[in-house]
Amino acid sequence: MTSPTFPLSPAQARDRILGLRGVLFDLDGVLTPTADVHMVAWSRLFTPFLEDQGVSPSYSDADYFRYIDGKPRYDGVRSLLASRGIMLPDGDPTDAPTQDTVCGLGNRKNAAFNETLAEDGVTPYQGSLDFLDYVVNAGLQVAVVTSSRNGELTLGAAGIRDRFGIVVDGNLAAERRLAGKPAPDTYELGAELLGLTPAECVVVEDAESGVQAGRAGDFGLVLGVDRGVGPQTLLDAGADIVVSDLDELVPRPSEPSTSPETATQEATA
Repeated sequence: MTSPTFPLSPAQARDRILGLRGVLFDLDGVLTPTADVHMVAWSRLFTPFLEDQGVSPSYSDADYFRYIDGKPRYDGVRSLLASRGIMLPDGDPTDAPTQDTVCGLGNRKNAAFNETLAEDGVTPYQGSLDFLDYVVNAGLQVAVVTSSRNGELTLGAAGIRDRFGIVVDGNLAAERRLAGKPAPDTYELGAELLGLTPAECVVVEDAESGVQAGRAGDFGLVLGVDRGVGPQTLLDAGADIVVSDLDELVPRPSEPSTSPETATQEATA
């Protein structure tokens, strides 16, 4: 499946969603603003590390979106290091955060994330909760699919863990030896655990790599949420539509629940 030449309108996307059976939500940047926490944690890792290495350019938020966003933690480390021509041994996931290995740096970032989350907490996006209520009330099944190994922690901190019976996170992906985004494997597992096929599911993503995963998996709809990467980047990656907030797809009280085209078809059926 390829993305349409022109993006779908919100009404068209809503009709497509209601014709499917499941919604697979990314977590960071889609349900919760923890992408901001991750950005702070990555900066706390790479700003001093690159300075110590005497490497330029220095770390910036653009690096997060270009090399890290949506990827499993160690893959993000590798990608950023490669962008600066730095080669480090992979090490082992048990490496201490003080070790200069890929895993050591990833673990250092994770410690910074946990510290930031503990200090600042996290509140879900209200628009995402409104959309979640809307699709659940419409009878669709829902799951979370995140590259983060902190998925359970984040959902719990946000107070929404009980909203999802299925959570596919970085820990489960590692246990199943699944490739991370942009490969579609974790989203395919999410659909499978719901008892659905990819074609019956919507993928909701804010990261370029996550949108690519949804497109590669031939999912029924790939819905992009622009939290900073840019709408055109998500469209180019394969999104069928890009919104700035998921409540754009929730009908207002005075708005029909279907598009005018669908309403006309129903009236003449």
